[in-house]
Amino acid sequence: MGRGGKSRGKSIHGWLAIHKSRGMTSSQVVERVRHITRAAKAGHGGTLDPFSEGLLPVALGEATKTLVHVLEGDKGYRCWVRFGAETDTCDPTGSVVREGGEIPGAAAITEALERFRGEIDQVPPIYSAIHVDGERAYERARRGEVFEMEPRKIVIHDIGLESLEGPVAHILVRSGKGAYMRALARDLGRYLGCPAHLERLLRTRTLGFSLEEGVTLDQLDGMVRDDRLQEVLFPMDRVLDDIPALRLRVDVWHKVKNGQAVWLDAEGFASGAVRLLDPDGRFAALGDLEGGGTDSPRRLCKLKRLFHFA
Repeated sequence: MGRGGKSRGKSIHGWLAIHKSRGMTSSQVVERVRHITRAAKAGHGGTLDPFSEGLLPVALGEATKTLVHVLEGDKGYRCWVRFGAETDTCDPTGSVVREGGEIPGAAAITEALERFRGEIDQVPPIYSAIHVDGERAYERARRGEVFEMEPRKIVIHDIGLESLEGPVAHILVRSGKGAYMRALARDLGRYLGCPAHLERLLRTRTLGFSLEEGVTLDQLDGMVRDDRLQEVLFPMDRVLDDIPALRLRVDVWHKVKNGQAVWLDAEGFASGAVRLLDPDGRFAALGDLEGGGTDSPRRLCKLKRLFHFA
């Protein structure tokens, strides 16, 4: 998670689904959110490159502690791939390293996209934040160093051509974690024999949020001014929906918040992570269930993280 740091401010806890515009870094978005909301603490859930736009979830307050517990979900993208030139960054901000070739037709692109469906090996762009020999790849690339990136296994769940306008293909992608759309555009061009780069990228889904839930920074500013922040502030555990929840009785909750392990009636629950709700039904902690099988109601629950609401 990108950190916005701490400062004196309001105690606000939850998630915002920000619709990032082009030209801003993810860190700049976080700082703007903090300025608008006056939140004491903020951080983003998954970097978007400055040229990219779309969903950038921003956590406020105690929600910044939830991301390390998030089960990686699918990500959705709208990609604009321009054929005719490949750049060193694989996007429009870089220098052209290859150009020319015959612009492929819709049928050829549609057929080629099937090559990228499922689990594939992908070589990340050299201009990426991946560590190479203890240093960010983009730092070495900016110095003009020549080095190779190791391929990684990624999963493309779904991919398809929506439209083709001249040399620009509009492609919809649903992927797992770690997939670079810039590399996908580069590799598609190479496969078709026509250099290509990612001209535009719109992230439509991440961490369980959809673009329809997103608000721009200007919209957020207006809602805060109208005292309507709660209308767009999602609960802290919104990103933990894949983790089952248990509501605790008053006496049990008192023990848990004091760090004690407790025995719970958790019929139907498997061992592993569990969201713990306080007696009022509010998300308050993460626990770990141990022992027994799914047919046994008794589980020992140990506290993993307590969330404070000062």
